[in-house]
Amino acid sequence: MRKGNGWRTIAGGIDRLNEAVGKAMGWLLLVMVVVVVYDVAMRFFFRQGSVALQELEWHLFALVFLLAAAYTLKHDDHVRVDIFYRGKTLTNRHRALIDLLGTLGMLLPFCLLVIYTSYPFVANAYVFAEGSPDPGGLPYRFLLKATIPLGFALLLLQGLVMVVRAIAVLRGDAIDNEGR
Repeated sequence: MRKGNGWRTIAGGIDRLNEAVGKAMGWLLLVMVVVVVYDVAMRFFFRQGSVALQELEWHLFALVFLLAAAYTLKHDDHVRVDIFYRGKTLTNRHRALIDLLGTLGMLLPFCLLVIYTSYPFVANAYVFAEGSPDPGGLPYRFLLKATIPLGFALLLLQGLVMVVRAIAVLRGDAIDNEGR
């Protein structure tokens, strides 16, 4: 057994988790589109609106945005400053070093900060069983708020996978996208 196989196994498990969550969010995005189309059609053709339906739209958007961020990072489709990263003169080792420094210096601390600071926000919403302040709005808003630390925890885990992969490249180990 090669040294570091445990980390690669964990990285592969995190990849599979975020892949599954990302694919589920893809289906949830389809549900969101159907809800929006229905809402628009009801408003345009029948002059009937629903506060609950409007809130459902932004709740679904929030879920997709928060929970698919790690999937997006996994597939390297996130926004970043590519001025340094995408240069044709960079080797894989240089890219790995940029990933490692960016992940350790910015991504992981930011995720930890959001997780830590969102806890009281979520706990307070839970204690008061927060729901919509609008008549006809959706109950259980605290469940939606709980996805803030959850989404950033998934992002943090995917960031750890980036660290493992960057270190493997810097050490000269070949590593594929599944962490093996």
